[in-house]
Amino acid sequence: MTAIIDDLLGVGPDAIFVAALIFARVGAAVSVLPAFGEQTVPMRIKLIAALAFAFVVGAMIWPEISADILRDRSLFLLVSETGVGLMLGLSLRLLIIALQIAGTVASQSISLSQIFGGGLGPEPQPAFSTLLVVAGLAFATLVGLHVKVVMMFSVSYELFPVGSLLHPGSLADWGAGHVNFIFGLALSLAAPFVLAATVYNLGLGFISRAMPQLMVAFVGAPAISLAGLVLFMLATPMMITVWFQVFADQILAPDLGFR
Repeated sequence: MTAIIDDLLGVGPDAIFVAALIFARVGAAVSVLPAFGEQTVPMRIKLIAALAFAFVVGAMIWPEISADILRDRSLFLLVSETGVGLMLGLSLRLLIIALQIAGTVASQSISLSQIFGGGLGPEPQPAFSTLLVVAGLAFATLVGLHVKVVMMFSVSYELFPVGSLLHPGSLADWGAGHVNFIFGLALSLAAPFVLAATVYNLGLGFISRAMPQLMVAFVGAPAISLAGLVLFMLATPMMITVWFQVFADQILAPDLGFR
C-alpha cells in the first residue's frame, strides 16, 4: 500500500517523513498560537492554517534538513519536533495570558472586577481583560502576524535544528523564567491602576479619619470607578504598545525574547 501511495504521489518515504516533521512542529505551535489557536476558532480553520504554514515553512527549510537525520526515521524525532512547536506556541500564548492578568489586576484595583466581558474561552474574564486581549490580537493581526509567525518558524530551525534534544532541566528553567517574566510584565502593565488604587485608599482613609460621620464609601466608589475608566481609556494605547514590542521581540528571538 505504501508503494502504491508513493507511486501516485511521486514522492518517496523520505519526503513524507520530512513533511511529517515540519507539520509536527508547525501544527503543535499553531494549536496554541495567538489568534490562530484561540478556542473560539473552529478546528478545521486551525488545521487549514497549520497546513498553510507548514507548506510555506517547508519550502524555506526543506534543503537544510540533513540526510543523516532521515536515516533515523524514528518516533523520537516526531515527539521532539512536537515539543519544540509547543514551546514556540506557548511562548507567545503566555503573552496573551499576561494581558488577561493585567486586565484582572486593573479591574480589581478600581472595583470593576465584577463586570464580565464576553470572553474568548470557556471561563469568563473581566471586561478589561477581554478588551485588552481583543485589542492585542487585533493589533498583532493588523501588523502582519502571519508573516511574523513564518519568520519565527524560520528562525526556530536555526536555533533548534531538526533532531535537537530538549533537556528536561532546560525546559523547566525556560518555563519558570517565562512565567516569572509574564507576571512581571502583567503587573507592569497594570501599575497605573495599582498606583491609582493606592492613592484612592490612602485618601479615603484620611477623609474617614477627618470626617467619621461621612459615608466615604458612597462617595468614593463612584469616584474610583469613573477615574478608573478614564485612566483605562488613556493608558490602554501605551499598554498595547509596550506589550506588542515584547511580542515582536519574542517572535524574532524565540529563546531570547524574555531577557
